[in-house]
Amino acid sequence: MSMPNSAVLARAITTSRSNALRDYLTLMKPGVMLLVLVTTAASMWVALGEAPHPWTLFLTLVGTLLAGGSAATLNHVLDRDMDAAMPRTSQRPIAAGRIRPGQATVFAVILGVMSFALLYTQVNPLAAYLAVGGIAFYVLVYTAWLKRRTPQNIVIGGAAGAVGPLIGWAAATGRLEVAAVVLFLIVFFWTPPHFWALAVALRDEYARARVPMLPVVAGVEATLRQVYFYTWVTVGITLAMLPLGQLGWAYALVAVVLGARYLRLTRGLLRQTTEGRARALYGYSIVYLFGVFGAMVLDVTLHQVVNALLGRM
Repeated sequence: MSMPNSAVLARAITTSRSNALRDYLTLMKPGVMLLVLVTTAASMWVALGEAPHPWTLFLTLVGTLLAGGSAATLNHVLDRDMDAAMPRTSQRPIAAGRIRPGQATVFAVILGVMSFALLYTQVNPLAAYLAVGGIAFYVLVYTAWLKRRTPQNIVIGGAAGAVGPLIGWAAATGRLEVAAVVLFLIVFFWTPPHFWALAVALRDEYARARVPMLPVVAGVEATLRQVYFYTWVTVGITLAMLPLGQLGWAYALVAVVLGARYLRLTRGLLRQTTEGRARALYGYSIVYLFGVFGAMVLDVTLHQVVNALLGRM
């Protein structure tokens, strides 16, 4: 039997490294982090009333990405038994045995330290402390304490995912204000209906994994009533930005249109519950959050353009 030649060995090594890199990126939950980064960036636009300095924006987003990746990786470590029991998550790197828990923990610690150092030295201390606080809340309060103990886990734990706007506001201004709290609350109240829509579709998997998600404990109908209530609260809070004077008509128009669609889909799922409708609502909730925070950036940009044109007249 002939030995593999050098080209084959090199290809195998390259493939192995590529797969390992992909697994470590998976631990950071890039899809979730994209939402966090969008809310962080939009918050900076709103806080300043103009586009943030590109370098400050870049450093803030990198620091936030590292913090979120640290928290997500530790979530993988602590939830590895649960992930292995659910078909949707059984092929995650730790659950499938491709990365050892100890390796992932070291990776998470490195990411967390890098995040804090970067934000503290290059942005400001408040942004750094908020990022570390987000890691601690997500890992210790949500993952380690609430997730396996109460069906209200996602309601309280949603605070961790909502920290992005606070980091962005602090990075832009060095302080927190009422409008920053409102942006935090938008994401905070958006989280339960977003996650519960998916939990309705996956309730059998959560039941097998013995995770006390609301559809498993309280039933689908009770869960969907909560989804409808939280959706109303979310849409209402998005409009609270208007009396604060931070945003104008362009944002209001988009927020109302997107919110009306969100409420229609939620009401439709409550009237006729199917897995397909639940997944569709889950998908739209992501579009909704992207759209609302994107509209904030659009509104600020349009305001800048209008002011520039008026200044030339």
